[in-house]
Amino acid sequence: MIQLYNTLSFKKEPFVPIEPGKVKMYACGPTVYNFFHVGNARCFTVFDMLRRYLEYRGYEVTFVQNFTDIDDKVIRRANEEGITYSEIAARYIAEYYTDAQGLGVRPATVHPLATDNIDMIIEIVSTLVKKGYAYQSGSDVYFRTRKFKSYGKLSGIAVEDLESGARIDVSEQKEDPLDFALWKGAKPGEPSWPSPWGDGRPGWHIECSAMVKRYLGETIDIHCGGQDLIFPHHENEIAQSECCTGHAFANFWMHNGYINVDNQKMSKSLNNFFTVREIAEKYGYMPIRHFLLSSHYRSPINFSKDIIEQSAAALERIFNCADALDFYLAHADGNETAENDAAQIAEFEACRTAMIEAMDDDLNTGNGIACIYDLIRKLNQAMNGKEKASATAIRRGKEIFTDMTKLFGFVREKKEDDGLVAEIEAAIAKRAEAKKAKNYAEADKIRAELASRGIILEDTPQGTKYKITEQK
Repeated sequence: MIQLYNTLSFKKEPFVPIEPGKVKMYACGPTVYNFFHVGNARCFTVFDMLRRYLEYRGYEVTFVQNFTDIDDKVIRRANEEGITYSEIAARYIAEYYTDAQGLGVRPATVHPLATDNIDMIIEIVSTLVKKGYAYQSGSDVYFRTRKFKSYGKLSGIAVEDLESGARIDVSEQKEDPLDFALWKGAKPGEPSWPSPWGDGRPGWHIECSAMVKRYLGETIDIHCGGQDLIFPHHENEIAQSECCTGHAFANFWMHNGYINVDNQKMSKSLNNFFTVREIAEKYGYMPIRHFLLSSHYRSPINFSKDIIEQSAAALERIFNCADALDFYLAHADGNETAENDAAQIAEFEACRTAMIEAMDDDLNTGNGIACIYDLIRKLNQAMNGKEKASATAIRRGKEIFTDMTKLFGFVREKKEDDGLVAEIEAAIAKRAEAKKAKNYAEADKIRAELASRGIILEDTPQGTKYKITEQK
């Protein structure tokens, strides 16, 4: 059974969805005013992995991830460029999809916009006002934090501990410093929508409550996001949603850990703030995905040039194994079965079983990936050992290998040019003819010419393989 760490209970619990076989899952998406950074990418990649694994285990997952398209940062960026907030949002939503696709992050079932859900936001705020959990102050509407007696249950922060640091901004008219905005009255130069309290726009916290309610219902199975969102964002979501509906908001809360850069907190002031686009332009997207999944999602991780290069090298082991499997099966003449097939296949299957056990234990992707490399080691031994494995065993091994790597979303980013492949294969054939004629000088010349272009040849009992390290 899958066990997940629940931030709400501060412990791992068996995952049992509300409706058997189906999962309703929500993740906080980006505020779309810029390219997203590697810290955002961890959240998107980890919970893409959670969704993939739940589906792998047979669940039907409805996954909602929003876009915050109206926010102080979006408005500020629009004003700086002299265009509308919707133009800024549309631009960076498109850029999100580019980077997410590169990372292997699949589109959510629904990607709602905050501004497409103003009606649901107004409905929830109105309900909270009617129930006495919210109040109007001028053109703003605030939530009465103290009235929700369970406030702090997600973060573990007691209301009493919040009082000492609480204050009211001069522009606010709250009953209590702990109250937070549900609706903000219109200001000059800002977009606004009509409401029962006057023109204005939604507060940040209320939009997620509205989108969860509209697209998933009053109670969902899993709500996830970055650790930095636990307080106050997710704490406020719980308060406003549960006071509105009278029901539990989410049964499981999952949060990924922080990313440091060269052992320092990522920050623009330290000039160590990297967008995914910047990293991908140099190293590609897949090494980023591998890096983000190589550690347990709740652990803090450190990003550095060396670590991303190690991830790129590790991926090469996966892709080289895929090539070796194809090559072996293409040249496995007269070796269809062997006496030890059952034992060999059992070893391969054991790697997948170990991976499932790791992933069932709170989505331990680091240990799950280690199982892929264990399988690669066993496959290489089977293909290159003294007693060559049969095509039957290797074919089954390849199926298991493909199943595991597909689950983690590890794919090649660049396809080899068909013309280059044909050229290489022709050179290999010409070299084979030279060797057959004992013209070893010519054979060595062909190998050297290919090597100068970053194309490395390897002679095996099944024939000559090649690997493109870099094209010059």
